[in-house]
Amino acid sequence: MLKTSQQDALNYHSQEPAGKLEVVPTKPMSTQLDLALAYSPGVAEPCKAIAANPDDVYKYTAKGNLVAVITNGTAVLGLGNIGPAASKPVMEGKGVLFKKFAGIDCFDIEIDATDPDEFIRIVKALEPTFGGINLEDIKAPECFRIETELREKMNIPLMHDDQHGTAIITSAALLNGLEIVGKKIGEIKLVVSGAGAAAVSCLRLYLALGLNKDNVVVFDKDGIINAARTNLDPIQMQFATARPITTMDEAMEGADVFLGLSAANVLPAGLLLRMAAQPMVFALANPDPEISYQVAMATRDDLIMATGRSDHPNQVNNVLGFPYIFRGALDVRATEINEAMKLAAVHALAELSKEFVPEIVNKAYGDNTLSFGPNYLIPKPLDPRLITTISPAVARAAMESGVARLPITDWAAYEDQLRARLGVNQKMMNRMTSAAKANPKRVVFAEADNYKILKAAQILRDEGIAMPILLGSQEAIETIARANSLDLEGCEIINILKQDEKRAEYAALLYQKRQRRGMTLYEGRRLMRERNYYAAMMVETGEADACITGLTKDYGKSIIPSLQVIGTEEGVRRVASMYIIQHKKGPYFFADTTVNINPTAEEMVEIIGLTARAVRFFDAEPRMAVISYSNFGSNSGPLPEKTRRATELAKARFPDLLIDGEMQANVALSPQLLQEHYDFSPLAEKGANTLIFPNVESANIAYKVLQEIGGAEVIGPVLMGMRKPVHILQLGASVREIVNMAAIAVVDAQLGSKGL
Repeated sequence: MLKTSQQDALNYHSQEPAGKLEVVPTKPMSTQLDLALAYSPGVAEPCKAIAANPDDVYKYTAKGNLVAVITNGTAVLGLGNIGPAASKPVMEGKGVLFKKFAGIDCFDIEIDATDPDEFIRIVKALEPTFGGINLEDIKAPECFRIETELREKMNIPLMHDDQHGTAIITSAALLNGLEIVGKKIGEIKLVVSGAGAAAVSCLRLYLALGLNKDNVVVFDKDGIINAARTNLDPIQMQFATARPITTMDEAMEGADVFLGLSAANVLPAGLLLRMAAQPMVFALANPDPEISYQVAMATRDDLIMATGRSDHPNQVNNVLGFPYIFRGALDVRATEINEAMKLAAVHALAELSKEFVPEIVNKAYGDNTLSFGPNYLIPKPLDPRLITTISPAVARAAMESGVARLPITDWAAYEDQLRARLGVNQKMMNRMTSAAKANPKRVVFAEADNYKILKAAQILRDEGIAMPILLGSQEAIETIARANSLDLEGCEIINILKQDEKRAEYAALLYQKRQRRGMTLYEGRRLMRERNYYAAMMVETGEADACITGLTKDYGKSIIPSLQVIGTEEGVRRVASMYIIQHKKGPYFFADTTVNINPTAEEMVEIIGLTARAVRFFDAEPRMAVISYSNFGSNSGPLPEKTRRATELAKARFPDLLIDGEMQANVALSPQLLQEHYDFSPLAEKGANTLIFPNVESANIAYKVLQEIGGAEVIGPVLMGMRKPVHILQLGASVREIVNMAAIAVVDAQLGSKGL
């Protein structure tokens, strides 16, 4: 189970800027004209247009892509009624998920109002601002009335996700599970533990799918819900059973499905034995389910199970639903989210689960066995097809049910728009990390007497990304750990100065490798007292799977030991490095950024080949531009000549590679400029995503400028062409950058000769 310390969570939220969301201008703001257009006097024109035609608010403002996440803090996660201010981190988190998974902008709004009438009045008054409303963490039974009245009074899509999100995801899982075991929803017996907002909404949606209410038994913390109960809301009482049973033991006799939306460990294992053949258990209490996955599966081998946890099959995660449901609703300007739209989401999710799972998903989860069946009832949260499956289904349902105000006519173009909203970059490192977790490898860190390395090691161990091996003085490492409240249990610590026998063994191997290149055995023994040499030899001998170094030394000094000990892969004459530039427009790849100072045209071809393979390693198809200060012969000089020659040689050597040059960087990245001035270029349609620089100076300057002032996240440098996985950090890398590089190193090690 993933562990997060209290201090880690507080540090994450408090680091500048505090919180998880910010507002970023979407238009230029650099000149007096820009300001005059953005505000006075120019802003008066869209104001007048909207006054004349209210629907123009969608044309001239961000309303059409803006959702409010609204709560009063009365039922926050498992924390209960903690109030609106304390709920704000959760609401910001929901906003981040809207943006990450569906490209929807979000404001979180925490309202100090527990009276339903007051809450309804406030939310209704916000309608002019937002394209949609996501109600969140409002306690039952008030949430039922609040949502019902707001849906009646407002003309924008609104949904209480605590109710409907879980209902939609579990409905898809239920339909698929019943199909697998050959049962009909109208005939099954269902037992429910929990009678809150999510449970009620699940039952309502199951009834819409054909469930027989007479076959349902519901329990809350006070016992069975039946006609004798007088302390329940009418909405909950609609599920009161008339069957002559009073206990969970009696209810589970012959039951086909158990749905848990209550508390940890309330379902004894013995009750599973009372259930019908091939039962289904949805134990969704978080973080600990009503019965543990291991216990349940050990009790019955014919059981199909789902939980809310990511470390077990069939995770019921609301992120499979709400971002894409709102995306579809916003894109047709729906006046509400109705039952038809929810059911469309259910069936879209269920059908997607039956499709062939693409390699990109298998790689993300490190599992090539994913296919429709008991352990794969619903898609994985990182499946990139979710947005192009659920959002169009919801949009169609809105149109067919008469609540869409802006019908879609070109569905193929709409799917392209959905893909463009996200870009590959938002999910690339998630896929890498998930793949690493599926088969973590031993990663040796040569500079372990450093807080950043130790913090990264703790994260890597806690998240199951890698098995860190730390080189350094145990006393020094433990001192740093104590001073910073780090938990390094399970991380192997090696003081190489106390490993006399192993150093002697390694020195002999190094001498054998380098004896005809001027190295003596004495020199080999001396070098094995250096951690970079020792770490490289651990990888070479198979005692570690990958090596990370370079945090405290310059790149050249850090890479030499690995080149001497491990060397390049067969057929590669020189290594190269690449940075990944993660930008809102998508990922870009820059090479060579650190290794080859001033490569020849022939050497640039080697770099191009390595880079093309590396880009594909990150699940992108390279569109390469060889960069210069000249566009297709517009300037002369040694550098344009070199890049022209490199392009010609690369085209001949890699005929299937999409590459062109020489060209200036802005031209390479702009399809508009290419189409206007150089429409003959094969890059004209989409522009380049991979830039090959003529020398280290230009590449280094470019990525560092983007990193500091370009609003881009930089990952790397990724070392390409080594015989075994070695990656050299940039000097002073952050903890997050170290974790990212370690995840990449693990996946590199997993793939072996097919890696970087």
